[in-house]
Amino acid sequence: MTGEGSERDYVQSIERGFAVLLAFDAERPNPTLAEVATATGLSRPAVRRILLTLQRLGYVAATGSRWTLTPRVLTIGQHYAATHSFVETAQPHLLRLAEATQESASLAQLDGTDVVYVARVQVRRIMSVSVDVGSRVPAHATSMGRVLTAWADASVVDAVIAAGLQRLAQRTITDPTAYRDALHQVRKDGYAVVESELEDGLLSAAVPVRAPDGGVLAALAYSTTVGRMSAEQIVEKVIPLMRDTAAAVAEDLRLLGNTRRVEAAPRDGFF
Repeated sequence: MTGEGSERDYVQSIERGFAVLLAFDAERPNPTLAEVATATGLSRPAVRRILLTLQRLGYVAATGSRWTLTPRVLTIGQHYAATHSFVETAQPHLLRLAEATQESASLAQLDGTDVVYVARVQVRRIMSVSVDVGSRVPAHATSMGRVLTAWADASVVDAVIAAGLQRLAQRTITDPTAYRDALHQVRKDGYAVVESELEDGLLSAAVPVRAPDGGVLAALAYSTTVGRMSAEQIVEKVIPLMRDTAAAVAEDLRLLGNTRRVEAAPRDGFF
C-alpha cells in the first residue's frame, strides 16, 4: 500500500510519541514532564503515559523528576543507514573529498522544507553552526538546499517559499523571485555556491548525486569560511573534485544496483 492514506489510517498516538521524543533538544536535554507538555502542547497525563511507555521500551530514562533520552534512540538512525545503502556507499568517497580539501564533506537529503544531513566527514573548525548526522538546516539558505530544490518538483519550491524565506544571515535570499532565479542558475551551472546566507562568513558548495535512474538522490556538500577560500576559488578548485566524487558515488550505486543489505542481524529498536 502506498500514498498518504486517509484520516482513518492516521495513528495519532504515534504522532504524539514522536512529538515527545522530539521535545528533547539542546534547550531541553533533560526536561521535566511539565516542560515536555508545554513543548508539545499535550496534556500532562498524556505525556506521562507516553514517557512511561518510552521508558519501558528503553528510549528514555527518568532521574528524579527529569527525563533524558537513552543511547537506544540512536538505533533509529542506524536503521535508516541500514536500509539506504547509498549512505554506506558514499562514506569512503566523502572521506577522500575531505582529505583532498581539508574541509568537511557532507551528504544531505530534503525533508519537507529542511535539509537533513545523512552522512558527514567532519573537519573541526570554529563555527557556531554545529552539524552532525541528523542535523537539519533550512533549505532556502544552504547550497545543499539549492541543489535539492533546483531539481525537485515545483510543489517543493512552492512549499519552501510558503514556509518563509527567513533572513538568517547577511546575504540570505528572502525575495521569492530572487530565490527562483537562484535555483534556475543552479540548474544551469550544475552546482550551487552559497556565501553568508545560513551564517555570516560561512561558505558552502553542493553538487547533485544522481541515482541510477538519473534522478537527484542527494546533495554532496563542502563547507569552509570566507577567510579560507573565496567563492571563485571554490568554483575553480573544489567543484571539479566534488563533481568527480558525486560521479564516483553514482557509479558505485549503478554497479551495486543500490542493493539493500538484507543480511544484517536483528537489533533492538524500531523495525
